[in-house]
Amino acid sequence: MSTDRDTLTRELMEMVAQEGMVEPSEITPQKKLEELDIQSADFVMILMAIEEKYGAYVSVDNELTDVVTVQDLLDLAISKIEEHQAAEA
Repeated sequence: MSTDRDTLTRELMEMVAQEGMVEPSEITPQKKLEELDIQSADFVMILMAIEEKYGAYVSVDNELTDVVTVQDLLDLAISKIEEHQAAEA
């Protein structure tokens, strides 16, 4: 089940809103996660939701150090999901 990037981006932004307990209207790709008050515990919930829905594992430790904006998080998640889908194909 391959999902196109637009759909994936929309779904991931909804997940960030839901798991990070943020108004969806506040979430834009350029927005810093810090500005959305997304804490590390929220990150873990977002990553667990991604893994649960897409089967793609994102390590909390090293990969998240470079994540500053929502777009950074989306890029990381999408690359992991695409790797996972490619591995299963």
